[in-house]
Amino acid sequence: MLRVGLLGAGRIGQVHAVNIAGHARSELAAVSDVFTAASESLAAKYGARAASSEEILADPSIDAVLVATSTDTHSDLIEKATAAGKAVLCEKPVDLSLARALECQRRAAAAGQPVMIGFNRRFDPNFAAMKAALEAGEIGKAELLSVTSFDPAPPPVSYIKVSGGLFRDMMIHDFDMAAFLMGGRPATVQATGSAIVDPAIGEAGDVDTAVVTLTYADGRIAVIKNSRRAVYGYDQRVELLGSEGLLSAANMLENTLSKSTTAGVTSAKPTYFFLERYMPAYEREWDAFVSAVLDGAPMPVTLGDGIAALALAEAATESLKTGLPVRIDPAPAMAAGEPVA
Repeated sequence: MLRVGLLGAGRIGQVHAVNIAGHARSELAAVSDVFTAASESLAAKYGARAASSEEILADPSIDAVLVATSTDTHSDLIEKATAAGKAVLCEKPVDLSLARALECQRRAAAAGQPVMIGFNRRFDPNFAAMKAALEAGEIGKAELLSVTSFDPAPPPVSYIKVSGGLFRDMMIHDFDMAAFLMGGRPATVQATGSAIVDPAIGEAGDVDTAVVTLTYADGRIAVIKNSRRAVYGYDQRVELLGSEGLLSAANMLENTLSKSTTAGVTSAKPTYFFLERYMPAYEREWDAFVSAVLDGAPMPVTLGDGIAALALAEAATESLKTGLPVRIDPAPAMAAGEPVA
């Protein structure tokens, strides 16, 4: 049985608490949050105890921690938890700074404890089936990837100001999806974006609408489209064209009813929020982490994967500023590189 400390009792922490407490091989032992009322309420719900992060990290009976705190705390908590001998599942991104994330990777590696980064979309049954079909050779070689990720509405500008920007906060999931499906690192990153949903987002120094093109050394291309506003729901689609066919994963709809009349054919809208869309993925993600820790299975999403996605986010941010494509360092420890002349 894996005894787990949950660091962070906010919205995503509550999602993880459900899965930790509901898994046959894990137990939610303790919960911490900067707002003690939140940690006390969540802990009481699952028969755990409320404690500070420091108390959880110092508790030798706790085997693992799940980090669901604000991004600016992630690297520090990963380092402290691994130094305390605990396995870690940390929500994305590793950090807002690539340099800081690389330092975290070095320190965590020295501690020798397993670390997983929470890119839950890899565990979505639809995207996992796409990956399996690709690996089985069903469409030949992947050549052109298109990822659409639109939120139903933008977050508060107060959140935008501390999020690290759209590329680090939102599109980082799609950078990881490109790595998951295409493999390897792109040679260049080209970004364009604007603030057309809410001018206040632009005034805060961010964009709310963006397109990024990843070009690989062998000529393959991935195109990622993000928007903070899709009034019809949470739009999550992936299409992968290969040398011998096409794979596509459509939206999850509110229901499967289709109405056909002389006026046309209509169906339900996509689910409205990420929790509705990805709850099965969060469940599978936690199960994979538990198996990796208890059974010694390979960690399915590594700290290195998190750093790779963050490097692409930093490159996209640089490309947006300069209007130029940014070359990606092919070394394992990716760096954003320099604008392409």
